[in-house]
Amino acid sequence: MGDNSMESSFRSGELARAVGVSTDTLRHYERIGVLARAPRTESGYRRYPPEALRRVCLVRQALSVGFSLPELARLLQIRERGGAPCREVRALAQLKLNQIDRRLADLKAVRRRMRLMLKDWDARLARTRKGQRAGLLESLAASKKQLHSPAEVCR
Repeated sequence: MGDNSMESSFRSGELARAVGVSTDTLRHYERIGVLARAPRTESGYRRYPPEALRRVCLVRQALSVGFSLPELARLLQIRERGGAPCREVRALAQLKLNQIDRRLADLKAVRRRMRLMLKDWDARLARTRKGQRAGLLESLAASKKQLHSPAEVCR
C-alpha cells in the first residue's frame, strides 16, 4: 500500500475498537450522516481517515449528554456546508438540560411518594399477622385521594 493517506487510515475494526463501538455502529453512523462514507480499498474494505476518529468521539460525547443522532446529523450537515450552528447547538443543550431538570423533579416526587408508601406499608405490616395479606399492592390504587378525570386514574 504505497498511498500514504491509506497507511494513516483505519480499517473499520480498528476504528471501532479505538472508540469502543461496533463496526455496525460505524456503518449506521455513515447511513444517517454523522460520519462521512469511508472510501474503500480495491478489495472492498472501508478505510476511515484519521479525522473519523475525532468525529466518532464527538458523536459519542454528544450522545452522552443527550443529543440524538438525527439532531447531530442535521447540525453536522450545516457545519459541513460552511454554516455555524453554534447557537442552535447551545439552544438544544439548554432544552436538554430543562428536560433533565423536569425528570429530576419527577424522580424526587416519586421518591417522596415511595418513602410515604413504605412508611404506610410498615405500619400495615406491623398490624398484620404473619401469613395474612396486608393489601400493600391494593393500597397503591387507594392512595390516590380524589380522582378528577379518567386520565388521572392510573397516575
